[in-house]
Amino acid sequence: MNQKNKKLFLLAAFFGFTAVIIGAFGAHGFKNMLVDHQIDLYRLEIYNKGVQYQFYHTFVIFISLLLPVSHNKLKRLTAWFFVIGIFLFSGSLYLLALRDFINIPTSIIGPLTPIGGLFFILGWACLFLNIFKEKN
Repeated sequence: MNQKNKKLFLLAAFFGFTAVIIGAFGAHGFKNMLVDHQIDLYRLEIYNKGVQYQFYHTFVIFISLLLPVSHNKLKRLTAWFFVIGIFLFSGSLYLLALRDFINIPTSIIGPLTPIGGLFFILGWACLFLNIFKEKN
């Protein structure tokens, strides 16, 4: 494994590790915080959507890096698009769900979600190109 791929594998492992922790907090602590503060449980759905997308794209980072394709630069670009997408998409959903507890205005966070979604789309498009370009 080369150093460039190792960094991405480490990030993917970190995302998997943190998705479990973040998901457990959502299932136990965050839900209780919302009920205690009489905040709409829709926030929990937003939070869980972030966890869900973080897990999906953590797996696809691993898969994209393990593909036996000869386009290493495109392979890494694919993984980096997913990394950025996780930070922006899932991260913004976590912040939106927690906004009453951390005092962040939605005007700052809101635009990050669709930008993160765009990076997910770019990642999937690169993954498609990786597979399409492979001769075998």
